[in-house]
Amino acid sequence: MGSSLNGKGERLPGEASEPVLRLRITRADGLGSEDGTPFRAEVLVRSGSGEEAFRPVGDFWGDEESFGSRGRIDTTMEVGRAAAIWSPLRGLLHQDLPDRTGLSIDDLGELVDGALGRLTEAGIPVEWGEGLDPGLRSVLVAGSSGRPLSSVPDAFDGDDPVALTWRLSIDGEPLSDEERITVAGCTEGVIKLRNRDLIVGPTLAARARRPEVRSLTAIEALAACLSGVAVVDGEGFEVQSLGWLEDLREELGRPPDPGAAEPPAGFEGTLRPYQLAGLSWLERMTSLGLGGCLADDMGLGKTVMLIALHLARLQASSGEGPTLVICPTSILANWEREIGRFAPGEPVLRYHGPERSLEGLSRGFVVTSYGTVRSDVEALGTVEWGLIAADEAQHFKNPGTATARAVRSLPGRARVALTGTPIENRLTELWSILDWTTPGLLGTAAQFRKRWASDVEGDEDATRSQELASLVGPFVLRRRKSDPGILPELPEKIEIDHAVTMSEEQIALYEEVSGKMLRSIGTAAGIQRKGLVLELITSLKQICNHPAQYLGQTEPVLEGRSGKLDLFGDLVTTAVEEGGRMLVFTQYVEMGRLLARRLDELGIESSFLHGGTSVSSREKMVDAFQAGEFPVFILSLRAGGQGLNLTGADHVLHYDRWWNPAVEDQATDRAHRIGQDRAVEVHRLIAEGTVEDEIALIHQRKRALAEAVVGGGPEAFTELGQAELVEILALRQPDGKLDRAA
Repeated sequence: MGSSLNGKGERLPGEASEPVLRLRITRADGLGSEDGTPFRAEVLVRSGSGEEAFRPVGDFWGDEESFGSRGRIDTTMEVGRAAAIWSPLRGLLHQDLPDRTGLSIDDLGELVDGALGRLTEAGIPVEWGEGLDPGLRSVLVAGSSGRPLSSVPDAFDGDDPVALTWRLSIDGEPLSDEERITVAGCTEGVIKLRNRDLIVGPTLAARARRPEVRSLTAIEALAACLSGVAVVDGEGFEVQSLGWLEDLREELGRPPDPGAAEPPAGFEGTLRPYQLAGLSWLERMTSLGLGGCLADDMGLGKTVMLIALHLARLQASSGEGPTLVICPTSILANWEREIGRFAPGEPVLRYHGPERSLEGLSRGFVVTSYGTVRSDVEALGTVEWGLIAADEAQHFKNPGTATARAVRSLPGRARVALTGTPIENRLTELWSILDWTTPGLLGTAAQFRKRWASDVEGDEDATRSQELASLVGPFVLRRRKSDPGILPELPEKIEIDHAVTMSEEQIALYEEVSGKMLRSIGTAAGIQRKGLVLELITSLKQICNHPAQYLGQTEPVLEGRSGKLDLFGDLVTTAVEEGGRMLVFTQYVEMGRLLARRLDELGIESSFLHGGTSVSSREKMVDAFQAGEFPVFILSLRAGGQGLNLTGADHVLHYDRWWNPAVEDQATDRAHRIGQDRAVEVHRLIAEGTVEDEIALIHQRKRALAEAVVGGGPEAFTELGQAELVEILALRQPDGKLDRAA
C-alpha cells in the first residue's frame, strides 16, 4: 500500500515507513459477545503524525475532514492484506465498518500457532488484551546431551536414531513434564500457568500430548539444525539443536583459522596463511567424519593442501590406510610430482596403464584416473582407503554415469572433493559432489530438486536461498583470488576481447551455410530439427575460425583467409618478440593443428596437447614449456584446460569461445596461479557480427537466454523458435542489423 495524505497533509493508513494498522485480540466479554464467540479481533488505526496512538477504526471512519474516503479505502486494503495472511479476518471485508470480528478457539489457535509470526513479518503488529498471553511457544528440537564432540564420527557411522520432538516453552524456558501435561489437557483456549493466562491453541495442545515427531539419522538431524528448518508432513518448521548437535553446529560455524594448523611432519615447503586455514578446515571436516569440498579458485594450491592433509592425518593417527587421489589422466604426472616435492618421504604409486598393480600397497598415495576407477572399481574397492580425494570433481557431477557410480562405491574413512567450479551450470551438480563427500546431507536427488533447486535457481525465494547457504556453507570452502588476504602477491590479470572482422571468403560461407540451413530448419521438426540446429552452430563456429577447418582441407593456404588467424599471428608474433610466452586454447583439435601449422610458417616453435596425446608425451611437453624450450603451447580446451601448472606463460589466448565462461576461466588459470610472477594478458577472439558475438553479448542482452546457454550449451539453441534462430545465427553488420534475410 502506498502512502496517502488527508486534506491537512497528515499521513493516513498506507504510509510504508512504520505500521499504520494493528490488531488487538481480546476476550469477548470485553467487547460484548453477541455472536457467541469467546474472543474478538479489533482493528486499530491512526491518522496524523506517527506520534499519535492507535485507536479503534470506528473513531475515524465517519470523520470526513480528518480521515476521508481515501483513508477508508486504504484501511480496507490493509485489512485485506491482513486477511490474506490470517483467514478469520475475511469477515471484516464484508462489513460496512471493518472494526471487529469474532474468533473461535480454533481461530485463536491458528493465530498463535503460525499466523502471528507472518503478520509481524508483514508489518501488521498484534497486541493482546488483558487476560491473554501468547508467551507459550513450541519449537522442534533435535539432539541430546551425553555425547562428546570427539565421538561425533561414531554417530555418523552408526545407526543410532536422533529424536525430533516438539519442545514447549514459556519465553524460552522449557515446560516441566507436569506443565506439559496441563497444556495437553487444555480445551478452553486459555490456561493459567506460572501465574499467567496463556493461550493454548489446538495445535499446541496436540504437540503437548504427542511431542514425538519422528526419528532422524544423524546426518538428517545435522542438516535440519544447520538449515534451521525441518520438514514435517510436507511443511517446514523451525528446528533447534540440542547437546552434541548444537556443539557440532557451533564447531562447523567457526571460520577456518590459520593459527589452528601448522605444516605437518614430513611436509617440505611453505604454506601461506590462507593455505594453513584451508588445512585446518580439511582436518576438522575429515576428523568429524563429514568430508567436504575444497572449492578454491584455480591456482590457490588445493593440491598442496590435500598433500598436507594426508600428512596431518598420519601425524594425528587418524589416517589409517593409504590416500587415493582420483584425477583426470592429463594431471596424473602433476600429482605425482607435487607429492614428491612436498611430501618426499611418502611413497607414490601411479595406478594407471597396462602394468598397473596394487600389490604390496600399505601406505602413502595412490594416484589414478577417473577412467581407471571406472574399469577397475572392484580391485580398488578391496582397499580400505584412509582418505579419498577427487580432483576436478566436476567430472562426476552427473550421478547417473558409470564414473560417478564407480567413485561412489569406493570405501574411504574420509572423502574430499577438489574443484574450482562446484557449480558450473546447475545446483544439482553441487548435490552430486556433496552427496559423495557427505552422503545424506542434502537428501536424495529428487528431494533436493523439490526442496531447493527450483526455488533457488529461479531466484524466487530469498529465504530458501539463505537456508540452503546455511546448510551447505560448512561443507564448502570457497576462496577467490580477489578475496582480501588470499593472494596479494599474485600479479594482475588483464583481459582483452578482440572483435575480428571476417574475410570475404568467411562472410560468403557464413551467409551461404546459415541461409541454406535456416531454411531447412524452418521446415523440420523434432529430433531432426535439433540435429540441424546443432550442425549449423558447429559449422558457423568453424567458419568463424577458418574456412579450411569447415571445408576439411588438409593442405590449405592459411594466410589471408581468416580475420581471426591473421590477428592470431600478429598477437603471437608480438608477444614472442617481446620475450613473452603464450598458451593458446581451442575447442577443436582440427583447428589446433591449423594453428600449429601457421606458427611453423611464422617460424615460431610450438607444441600441441590434445585428448589423443599420451600421458608420457604430455609430461614432456609441460616440462619443456615450463623450462622455456618453446614459446607457444597450443592446447585443446578440454584436455589442457584443467589441472596443469603452466606459469611459464604470461599470455593466454582463447581462439574460439566456449559456452560456459567457467571453463574458459579454468583454462586461463593454468597461467594465472601460484608461482606466477608476471602480469597475465588474456586475449579472446570474437568474430564480429556472428554467433560468437552473440554469445559474448548474450548476458547483457537477454538474461533468460543467457541462463539457457550457460545451462545447456548449444543444446539450448535447439529449443528456440525460427525467428530467434534467425536473429542470433544470421550474420550481422557492425551496426547490429541483419546483413540479409534468412
